Amino acid sequence: MWSRQASAYPSSGTTWGWCETILGFSCRKVHPEGNGRFLLHWSQPLEACSADLPFRAFIRHQGSSVAGTAPPGRHGQLFRSISAMESVHWYRRSLAEWFIRLPREERQFGPTFSLDTGHVDPVIRESTPDELLRPPAEPTLAHPLPLVERHPLSLPQLFDPDACGRRVQTVVLYGTVGTGKSTLVRKMVLDWCHGRLPSFELVIPFSCEDLSAPGPTPISLYHMVTSRYPPLKEVLPLLDKAGPRLLFVLHGMERLNLDFRMESTGLHGDPEMPAVPTTIIVNLLRKFMLPEASILVTTRASAVGRIPSKYVGRYGEICGFSDTNLQKLYFQLRLNQPDCGHSANGVGTPITPAQRDNLVEMLSRNLEGHHQIATACFLPSYCWLVCATLYFLHVSTPVGQTLTGIYTSFLRLNFSGEILDSTDPSRTSLMAYAARTMGKLAYEGVASRKTYFSEKDVRECLESGVKTEEEFQLLHVFRRDALRFFLAPCVESGKHGTFVFTVPAMQEYLAALYIVLGERKTAWQRVGKEAAELVGRVGEDVSLVLSILTKLLPLRVLPLLFNLLKVVPRVFGRWAGKSREAVAQAMVLEMFREEDYYNDDVLDQLGASILGVEGPRRHPDEPPDDEVFELFPMFMGGLLSSRNRVVLAQLGCPIKNMDALENAQAIKKKLVKLGRQGLPPSELLDHLFFHYEFQNQHFSAEVLSSLHQLNLAGVRMTPLKCSVVASVLGSGTHTLDEVNLASCQLDPAGLHTLMPVFLRARKLGLQLNGLGPEACKDIRDLLLHDQCQVTTLRLSNNPLTAAGLALLVEGLSGNTSLTHLSLLHTGLEDEGLELLATHLERNQQLRELNVAYNGAGDAAALGLARAAREHPSLELLHLYFNELSPEGRKKLRELEGATPGRARVVASLTEGTALSEHWSVILGEIQRNLNSWERGRVQCHLSMLLRDLEDSRGATLNPWRKAQLLRVEGEVRSLLEHLGGPGS
Repeated sequence: MWSRQASAYPSSGTTWGWCETILGFSCRKVHPEGNGRFLLHWSQPLEACSADLPFRAFIRHQGSSVAGTAPPGRHGQLFRSISAMESVHWYRRSLAEWFIRLPREERQFGPTFSLDTGHVDPVIRESTPDELLRPPAEPTLAHPLPLVERHPLSLPQLFDPDACGRRVQTVVLYGTVGTGKSTLVRKMVLDWCHGRLPSFELVIPFSCEDLSAPGPTPISLYHMVTSRYPPLKEVLPLLDKAGPRLLFVLHGMERLNLDFRMESTGLHGDPEMPAVPTTIIVNLLRKFMLPEASILVTTRASAVGRIPSKYVGRYGEICGFSDTNLQKLYFQLRLNQPDCGHSANGVGTPITPAQRDNLVEMLSRNLEGHHQIATACFLPSYCWLVCATLYFLHVSTPVGQTLTGIYTSFLRLNFSGEILDSTDPSRTSLMAYAARTMGKLAYEGVASRKTYFSEKDVRECLESGVKTEEEFQLLHVFRRDALRFFLAPCVESGKHGTFVFTVPAMQEYLAALYIVLGERKTAWQRVGKEAAELVGRVGEDVSLVLSILTKLLPLRVLPLLFNLLKVVPRVFGRWAGKSREAVAQAMVLEMFREEDYYNDDVLDQLGASILGVEGPRRHPDEPPDDEVFELFPMFMGGLLSSRNRVVLAQLGCPIKNMDALENAQAIKKKLVKLGRQGLPPSELLDHLFFHYEFQNQHFSAEVLSSLHQLNLAGVRMTPLKCSVVASVLGSGTHTLDEVNLASCQLDPAGLHTLMPVFLRARKLGLQLNGLGPEACKDIRDLLLHDQCQVTTLRLSNNPLTAAGLALLVEGLSGNTSLTHLSLLHTGLEDEGLELLATHLERNQQLRELNVAYNGAGDAAALGLARAAREHPSLELLHLYFNELSPEGRKKLRELEGATPGRARVVASLTEGTALSEHWSVILGEIQRNLNSWERGRVQCHLSMLLRDLEDSRGATLNPWRKAQLLRVEGEVRSLLEHLGGPGS
């Protein structure tokens, strides 16, 4: 319970005022019409309030959450003896060691991350019993209730005297799921352990989840304290003298079914007398036991009324982050940890401070734009989710971490062990209830391709199947405690009056969870399954009895009839399997759905939803009428993985092994069928990401066995995407005919990550990636690897330079598989070509070498051409677009006839008076790279080629050759015109 995470986003401006009212948050104004009335009914009945609060009133920087001086009359040392002081000292140390332990999910933010360096207090607003007890507004209410001004509270002010000057002894802090109750308590206890809470000399925290453990045996308050905190044995006799300087913290009071009726819970004032835990808690709150002690209670909103208001001195609503400045501060503290860029396993390139600052800046701009993310970030928990997602997308993450795992962990941090209503005998899991209700709404949205929901849509999903009083009570609790965790009012222009899921990906996650839990069943399917199982069992029993009777009586026909009943469950199972196949078909079609207006891969879409995008996302001429749900199939695969199924079982959402197996088989059948089709690069990456989320190598190996061409050209290969591709394809066995990673913004770290995939490739394209000399180390290691089977390597348009080539020739010398190497436009110059000429003979398998457009002069080109002519296997050498003089090109033509050898040297479009047989290759390279090469140099080289064509055409009398040369001249002139140069 103490490990629950909370961190949130603030919202902004007048837009948030409307949003807060709709979901029951504090705000400044209420929409007079529309959905304001609806969620005043569905949410808690508290009224809205108040103007913007001073920024300094409720946030602190990286230090104390409750720094302040003790109020008058409270100062003075209670534990004066040496033994008592030592006991309290060791108690502080042990308590701090317990509360400082962060959940596993927090460790991704760096080993030095702690609540002291990364915590921002949520806003707390004081409320009154009248507000809490006011009956909920009905949807038919014509006008909203009048606004009530509510006072903001900081933690040091919680126990200050009230407006009438009376001492406050009991404070109740309440809030919905995700507002930060657990983190607030954890930080408050740690502040006391570190001496930053001087108002109290002793703080004793209790988890009500612990106190509500089944089978409560009578126990005294003192025993309850010492059994959990043994160092306090020495100070027990002093507790009744501590007065208000003793603070009891009761966290998660909704877990306890407290009954303040005297007939149920009698008076009990002796802290040494055993009683059930609920009796002790009730009498502490009654002030019948230790009447001077201070008590802080945290609870969900629906359980506030379990404590009579006469026993409460102050109510405070935890409202999350109601200002974008709070959101920005949270993200700066989280994302600017000094070691947050280092991966947990030491793999990958650490994120630089400049990259961290860029992430924070982009996120801040998106928040300031009053986008939907600012509404989501009102809840502290969603701030954590945004940070965790950004780490997943941009920082080296632990091996095996998946996006589905992040969302599942997010729900575990907020809903672990949470029961919807502790007073209900069914003990329904809060997460299971959310999966059934919100999952239904989410899936219906995915099925009908919509993300905006009217109040009618929400009401129908919530009230579906609710018939009994107990079910209505559960629905009431869910509305008050968790509805606004999942839904938020839409702030987009033209969409006011509708609701959306708090973050778009949550809709797709819940829709996938709804499917894999088997909740998507019609009434006929539910009744049919039960009837089929019953008929099957009855058939077995009756057949057994009749088989005995047939030995005595001639009733041989009846057993045959009853044996047919055994077939009923099998037939129903096949019918249910058809339903699973239909879902799998829809999922696969969604994954392979190509959108003309927005074709980024799913990871880039996810990043854009958080950080925003520059310019319009949609095609200006044809805006789409529907939504894209490409994360839905990813989450379905991820939820079927064993790791996420274990966590979901802890949340009360178990996925049966047989259901997981049948869903996986249905998905595999569709993937194998559609996966054979050629996919665009972004869709292919989505396909691989699905397998990464599924985390099942055997499943992936079967489905991807038909994949022979990996074409990801143009996809921005971030460290995460490189890890995804390497994880899915690196362990395969079949050979990849081609791996095309052109224009992917790869870096040396990405090359290193993708090395297992490169070892399976025959053709490897790495052109246009900006790879420098340092990348050649990994390419050298690839060529020297004993499992390397690369035959074609394209490194064109990368600034390798001669320094990088020095590493490459080491790999060439020891490689036995490479036959085609392209070093087009790699900045080799004379030094590089001379280096190649010296080491070319060490490789005996090379058949084609392209060193065109490298700025080499006549001498270097002639030297390499002579080495190529002497090479035993080289057949073609590309030297065009180098800085060759007419005399140099003439010498190269003469070289072929003057020296023995098989290598052809291509330096121009012509060979004497004839057209070169490789002219189409030269023009093809120029056309592919026309926009990326330096415009002036390309114009110069094209002009020289044009003069060569004109000279050759004028020197020949063959009309056929003249026609060929004239046609190629036209193509060169069109290229020059495209560049803005002269056409002739």
